[in-house]
Amino acid sequence: MRKSGLWFKGEKALVWTGILGLVLAWLCGVGALVYGTEHVTGEGLAKAASFNAALGVFLLSTAAIAPMAAWGRRGRAVFRWSYILLSLYAYFAETVQHMRGVNPRFVENGTAFDAAVATGFTFDALLLVLLYLFFAAQFFRKRSYHQQPAVVLSIRYGMAAVMLSFAGGVLLSVNGGRFMGAEGNLIWFHGLGFHAVQVLPFVAWLTLRSTLPSAFSRTLIHIFGISFICGLATIGWQTLLGRSLVEWTALPLAALAFFLVAAAVGARALLEAILRPRVVKSDHHEALTLR
Repeated sequence: MRKSGLWFKGEKALVWTGILGLVLAWLCGVGALVYGTEHVTGEGLAKAASFNAALGVFLLSTAAIAPMAAWGRRGRAVFRWSYILLSLYAYFAETVQHMRGVNPRFVENGTAFDAAVATGFTFDALLLVLLYLFFAAQFFRKRSYHQQPAVVLSIRYGMAAVMLSFAGGVLLSVNGGRFMGAEGNLIWFHGLGFHAVQVLPFVAWLTLRSTLPSAFSRTLIHIFGISFICGLATIGWQTLLGRSLVEWTALPLAALAFFLVAAAVGARALLEAILRPRVVKSDHHEALTLR
């Protein structure tokens, strides 16, 4: 059964919280330009801009798919407002502390306030992960799948990628920073997986806008999802070895191949939606036709 108009439905507060992150990112970016990234404050504001933008986009993506989660009004409200409050704290910690020239996660020779903010940030991040685990689980229930099978199938793959990125975030905290070994950088593995909840549902939406048979649409989504996750996992493996992603060795080349396959599937879905769009009839038109 297909339902249209589910995207973002009832999630205005979460949408505005995501937009707040983009606004803060812009302000921090301006601050970084004013101070210069060679200055401690400017470098910190550049990092805050990146974090706020990433969290803002992630919240907007979550708001888009939240109406398709298989839980009741109360459960959805608990998740929404809990996530908003936790995200506001994350915005605060990243922005205010970096404005003060203090690392909000790993404090060195800071005040009691700095230590408290860092401790709160650790618990905040863990709660964000835990809540999202419950959120992700809702898409693996039949009630969710029956609302819009193709889109929910893509969301399931997206959630698997997000869990890998959350694991990268936990590892980043345990490691005490983004760098591993000689040239490994956890930030790529940590950040890339979150984009899965944007690109995968978009590919699914494109297949729904085309005349592709449902079975073939699901095949495309499977190929895209598996390729994306394999590419992400390969990047993680290379990073754990403490090696750079920019080298002509097996793992980076394998990751590139996986992402090229995903890109090809996305291009195919886009072309189908443009060249062979599905004609969507209104309920009024269908009623007249039945008469």
